[in-house]
Amino acid sequence: MFYKRKGLPEEGDIVSCTVKNILHHSVFVTVDEFDNLEGLIHISELAPGRIRNIRDYVTPNKKIVCKVLRVNIANRHVDLSLRRVPLNTKKLKDEFSKQELKSEKLLESVGKQLKVTLEEMYNKAGGKIIESYGSLTECFQEVVSKGEKPLLDLQIDPKMAKVLAQIIQEKIQPKQVKIESVLEIECPKPNGITVIKELLTNIEHKKNNNEIKISYISAPKYRVQITSDDYKSAEKTLKEITENLEKETSKKGGKFSCQKRS
Repeated sequence: MFYKRKGLPEEGDIVSCTVKNILHHSVFVTVDEFDNLEGLIHISELAPGRIRNIRDYVTPNKKIVCKVLRVNIANRHVDLSLRRVPLNTKKLKDEFSKQELKSEKLLESVGKQLKVTLEEMYNKAGGKIIESYGSLTECFQEVVSKGEKPLLDLQIDPKMAKVLAQIIQEKIQPKQVKIESVLEIECPKPNGITVIKELLTNIEHKKNNNEIKISYISAPKYRVQITSDDYKSAEKTLKEITENLEKETSKKGGKFSCQKRS
């Protein structure tokens, strides 16, 4: 990435690094997100167990994801660990880095349209965004739903904010979240299946601008899935659905329970 943060990361942070130099018992890296910052990975922090050859784990110029163990403020140096980064955390960091690169390309595209260099775009807009939001991507997602207001709130030039907001809304899809629950519905009446079908059919539509989908697992289990642009809204919709189903099932003389799944 073009932009480099000032200062230092904190202990426990997950950072993207590039391998620069491999010694017998350690690896030197540059911390990609920070300006002029080097870090060291001791051989014991590369992987669990005995390591015979460091190059089985890292090679020069390889991109890796590390955890910050210690920060030396005076020397601007950090000690890092590769082995303490869980696989799912690494995947999330890699995905975040890819998204941030896409966001930077978008920022560069706006600069070309305004006849401004990427460096100037960061000086006039990108730096303010990262200072406030922590990343370009987080801010751009808010711009998708709110237009240029988040940019204007950061005192970004109105003309630049307008063009940037327009391109963001053209190029970026709203971020969606999905949550689901497994429902158990039983109705002992002779027409119990019909009753259950009616109860579920009544909720399979949009609510609070969220999409609701019901699918059959195996009697008496059904899956309800909520798709939304906002996690809190999805949670609210799921709560309303389950509370209503519990109430209506009880009225019909049936039994209801649910188990939330992420």
